[in-house]
Amino acid sequence: MSWKLYLPDGTPLPHDQCPMAVALKEGRPVRGVEAIAERPDGTRVPFIPFPTPLFDASGRVTGAINMLVDLSERKQAETQQRLLLNELNHRTKNNMQMLQGLLYTPARSARSEEARRVLDDACSRIAAMAAAQRVLYGITDATSFAADEFLGAVVETIQQTLPARIKITRTQATSALSNDIAMPLALILNELLTNAAKHGISDPAADSIRVSLVEHDGQFELHIEDDGPGFDLNAVRQTSSGLRLILGLARQLHAEFTVSRLPSRATLRFGASRGP
Repeated sequence: MSWKLYLPDGTPLPHDQCPMAVALKEGRPVRGVEAIAERPDGTRVPFIPFPTPLFDASGRVTGAINMLVDLSERKQAETQQRLLLNELNHRTKNNMQMLQGLLYTPARSARSEEARRVLDDACSRIAAMAAAQRVLYGITDATSFAADEFLGAVVETIQQTLPARIKITRTQATSALSNDIAMPLALILNELLTNAAKHGISDPAADSIRVSLVEHDGQFELHIEDDGPGFDLNAVRQTSSGLRLILGLARQLHAEFTVSRLPSRATLRFGASRGP
């Protein structure tokens, strides 16, 4: 082939390093590689090659066969999908910002402390969902998202709603999670972090809230720790609307929610997807 070859990022691909050359040189099929061919008129065609070496009776490579799958239509569809997702992201973000604004104004002017608290809680929850939504529409994978990017975006957003003296620290998360987990998990994070800020920090100069998301054999554990006294799950189950929300969302995720003391820790155990 005399056409110029490139890698998907546009880097020139020498012919002696192309998949067919590798198949002939190493005597093995090459799979899972994308490349771009430039025609003599300058147009470029994305493709996937399937070079397979041929051997004689003694096992020597005598040649190879190749099949090229044109990816032009798929790439165009992916581009169109990305444009549609960007538009959806833009509209959803604007709607969430509008909703936050509609709640923020009455929250500041409410005379009832209870009404102000309810509206503030609603604003905080919408902000957490908006952070999760930004992560989802910023990815190219249609089914999953990076756990660490998600955790960082949601924690940072919640941190901005808390008093500046309250510190939230987190450890790096690994692996990926199914997209359908994002919104329930963002809301659970918001409830647990705001609760820890209210009840688990007695000395902001010394105390902090710690967040971690770890994986063990396909199961995830979200931990929220603070330096407060903790609480008894059964004792506050019926009196805390935030806790009832957490338990309801945990059921949606087919997750187990537990709390412990010394240290004060809330733990959510769940699978990488919502389950059956």
